[in-house]
Amino acid sequence: MPMPLLACAPPGRDPAPSVVACGSPARASLDEYGRRMRGDEARVVDVFCAWLESQGWSVRREELWVDVAAGRGGDMLYAEAKGRTSEPGLDVDTLYGQLLRRMTDDNARVRYAVVVPTQATRAALRVPAKVRQNLRIDIYEVTDDDTVRHIGP
Repeated sequence: MPMPLLACAPPGRDPAPSVVACGSPARASLDEYGRRMRGDEARVVDVFCAWLESQGWSVRREELWVDVAAGRGGDMLYAEAKGRTSEPGLDVDTLYGQLLRRMTDDNARVRYAVVVPTQATRAALRVPAKVRQNLRIDIYEVTDDDTVRHIGP
């Protein structure tokens, strides 16, 4: 069962420790343990959240579950993200493991996402398309110029 979603602070206001700011690319990001994300992972999550919001999704960040939870209509998307690192293959493998452990919903309207910078897309694509399709996992690339590209299942 998913953890309760965090409330969003108004854009431009510093969030309280139990509140994650939403709606502003400059907001602080929290990791799965409630710590502030650092570096490129925060950028990847911020850009992806802003893109989802521009596509009509309601976006929230969750504690102890996934980096991003988004809803639109009756659809849900749960996403795990990684930023640029010195070991993209290892870090993407870790991301898949985190996501797989948390896939508890059999509802066909629930999808899961791997969100990675351009540097890590090859590593994300190592999981065969048929496996990703069966597990309802999409890959999203966040480019160096902060563009989001849906690569597909």
